Parts: sequence; C-alpha cells; structure tokens
Amino acid sequence: MLLASAAQMQQLDKITIEEVGIPGVVLMENAGKGCTDLILKYFPAQVSSGTAIVAGKGNNGGDGFVIARWLHHQGFCVCVYLLADPASLKGDAAINFEIIRRLNLPLVIITDETELDRQAASIKGAGLIVDAILGTGLTSEVGGLFGRAIDLINAGHEAGATVVAVDIPSGLNADNGRIMGRCVNADLTVTFGLAKLGQIVFPGFSHVGRLEVVDISIPSAVVAAQKLDCRLITTKIAAGIIKRKAPDSHKGRYGHLLVLAGSPGKTGAAAMTAQSALRAGAGLVTLGIPAGLNPAMDAKLTEVMTESLPQTDQGTFAPDALQPILTLLGNKGALALGPGISTHPDTAGLILRLLPEVTVPMVIDADGLNILNGHLDVLKSLKAKAVLTPHPGEMARLLDLTVHDVQYNRIELARRFASDYGVVLVLKGARTVVADPDVGIYINSTGGPALSAGGTGDVLAGILGGLLAQGYAPIQAAVAATWIHGRAADMLAKDRGDTGILATEISDQVPLVFKGLVEKTT
Repeated sequence: MLLASAAQMQQLDKITIEEVGIPGVVLMENAGKGCTDLILKYFPAQVSSGTAIVAGKGNNGGDGFVIARWLHHQGFCVCVYLLADPASLKGDAAINFEIIRRLNLPLVIITDETELDRQAASIKGAGLIVDAILGTGLTSEVGGLFGRAIDLINAGHEAGATVVAVDIPSGLNADNGRIMGRCVNADLTVTFGLAKLGQIVFPGFSHVGRLEVVDISIPSAVVAAQKLDCRLITTKIAAGIIKRKAPDSHKGRYGHLLVLAGSPGKTGAAAMTAQSALRAGAGLVTLGIPAGLNPAMDAKLTEVMTESLPQTDQGTFAPDALQPILTLLGNKGALALGPGISTHPDTAGLILRLLPEVTVPMVIDADGLNILNGHLDVLKSLKAKAVLTPHPGEMARLLDLTVHDVQYNRIELARRFASDYGVVLVLKGARTVVADPDVGIYINSTGGPALSAGGTGDVLAGILGGLLAQGYAPIQAAVAATWIHGRAADMLAKDRGDTGILATEISDQVPLVFKGLVEKTT
C-alpha cells in the first residue's frame, strides 16, 4: 500500500484538477459520497440515532457538507455545526455549503467558544459524530475554538458516541503521526486517494481507529508519475517476496548462514538467532562461538553446526578469531553478527576489522550495533550490503540523540541514516520502519505488545539472516522478515494475549507464517 505525505497528496490533487481536468468539486463529491457509504456500512444504527457533523472552513469541512447532504438525502437526521463564519468559506467548500443551505439542512453557526458550549449537549448526544474540522495540511498546534471542539468530540466519544474522521483525525500531523496539541479519537477514519504516513505510525495510529481509503478518481497514472517511495508492508507485499520451495528441494539450495553471536551469559541470544534462521528456511546454519561456550551450545542446539573460535580471557571473541572467521565465510551465503557478543574492547576491535572484509550480505544487530557507536564510517567501507536492526535505544546511541529524539522523527532519521551510510536500516519498534537508500521507506503493519520481551530482536536477526542466506535481496529480506516476525507474534497473541509470550515461541511460529504466505500465492 502506497503512503503519501500531505504535500504529495496536495500535489496529486493539483495535477488531477489542473492538468487532467477533473474539477475539485467532483473530487470533493467523490470523497463525501465514499465516506457516507462507509458510515452506512459500518454504523447504520448509530446514524439512525442522529448525526452531528462538526465542520471547519476548509476542504475538510466541504467534505463534511457533502456527507451531510447524502445522509439527509437518504432520510437520516443530520445537523451541521460550522465552526466559522459562512462568509469565510471559499471554493468547493463554499459551493457545497450553499447547497446544504438551500436544502434547509439543520445548521448551526459557531464562531466562538461560548456558542460551542451551548451546543455541547446536542453534539455529544448524537449517535454519530463526524469530525470534518481540520485536514491533512495541519502543521501547528491546535487551540482556541477548534481545540475546544476536538475536546468536545472526544468527550462525546467517551460518553458512547461513535466518531468518524474525514480524511484524518483533526489534530493529527499527516506526515509523522505527531499529535498537534490534541487530536480526535476516531472509531473510523475515511481517508481519500492514498493513506497518509501519519495515520500509519504512532502515536497517530492510535487515534485513527479503522482506516479505510476511498478512491476519489485521482488517475493511477498521476499517482505512478509521482514515484512515491513510502509503503505499508501488507500481506500482499510479504507474499510477493517469499518463494515457494521446489518439489526437488535440498538443503544446498537454500543457503548457508554464518552466525557470530554469544558470550558468557548470552548464549541464549546466539541460540535464538541461529535457530530462527533455520525456522526461516535457511538450508544450513553454522554458529561461530567463543571456544569456551561450545559445549553449552552443543547442548542447546541440535540442527545448528558450531565452530569454536579464539576467545579473550573473559570468554568473548578474541582478535585472532579474524582469520578463522574469514575462512568460515568462504562458503557462506550471508552473515548474522552481533547478538550477545559483548562490547569487550578486544571483541570490538575484531568486529571493526572484520566488517570491511566481509563479502556476503550481512545483518548487524545488538552488540554489533553498539560496537559501531563512534565508528559509523566503517559502514562506508563495506564490500557487501548490510542490514542494521537497531531498537530506538541503539539508534539513539549511534546518532548521539535521546530516545525521544529518535521516536519523534523515526521515518526521516531512518531515511537519512540509510542514505548516509548506504545500508538497509530496520528501525525497530511499534510500526517498524525499514529504509533503503534506493527503494525508499517501508512501514511494517504487524507486531504488537507481544514482542516486548527479551530475545525477540534475536529472533528477527535470525529470520533476516536466514532470508539473506537464501539469496533474497537485502531490502526484500528486511521487509519480509519484519512482517513475518510481527505476524508470528500476532498469531500467538490472538490466542493467548500479549503477556508472557516467549521469543522462542515466536521463532517456533515462523514456519506457519511462511505457510500462510505461500498459500496466498497459490
């Protein structure tokens, strides 16, 4: 699913109107009628109890006028509450306001907070409240009359009214999902043309409710010409990446992954990464481990091969492991590096020397990322494509920012990092962001609170490494692995809730997710 920013959507509207020749009033009519149809589809009982349409003076309000007309036309009781002087209306919104005025639809003009307070009981008492106040162009915090109206709609929602947002919940930034002071809490958001970035990421996502996209007749050729590069990772996208295994398959056809992971007390990270690579379909997995940990790993793992490597006095990877690792990589298809390796100075030195010598695609996770802190220029000397998988804390350390800074600007930070260093970046978290310097941005649609447990990142690294070993392109592996990882957790949470699900259980669920994806393509 393509995603648009506010500016991109405005440009699509502009080209459609000025170059294609479809009048803006036609787009507004399509938007309002499409929204009306969805309101009646999902909330017929609420509409029968009366609808309050709270409208601003822009095109969002104009969409609300069209909705009011269609509901009135179909015999429903509807009242429009206009938060502006009608004389301030312009263009298509003014045209549609004049239509509802001539039809004598119930209409209340509200130009100050005192009048809004007088109408509060009527608005809150409606079975359905339609938010048509502010559209996708909002860039400043909401206050004054509009702010009070948003608070009133939310109070109605808490009292039991159903709320439908027109295009976007008022108060939500369409580009980044930030709440501009306050924001409508919607049960349904009906957006037009394309979904907007801010509706997909948090915190905006939590205000949108069910999201429906209405085709308002912007030509597909116009959309294609804009070369939009942000997408939501859907089942269709993930299924389009994963290939069905051939009937005459054997392990040699599905790659050999080398995993470098583990240190004293962190053998679980190594085991989960290696095992998850097998769950993702890798033909063979070899785990490189500090020599002293080899007996423990042999006991933990059955299907994974192990290689003992030189270790420091503290039991971590030693500098003289470099040549043995390069030798191991000689017949491998990919490398997964970092879970549980520690940031011991000798180990860090080894990794910084190793990375520029690797010639196969790799995923760098956990302590591998922490070792890069202060040494990001190493990424510019890589011979092979790398996929980095930081959580917000790791990303903050890499960029010398706070976690708040990272979470406040996830999409643009991910895009800039991928471009600056020529890597695929998987910025984990609610609505994980995948950034590629050539392809653009993908935002994951799966995963939830069930992933908030230790070890789930190791499972993702393993899935990703397993796909890289099988020959999937780094961006394909990152997109598919992120979706599969989240979907596995969602499937478990559906039956058992979000609490107490173990990372190893998520790994065990992965084959079922693959089964579902393959079935989608047959």
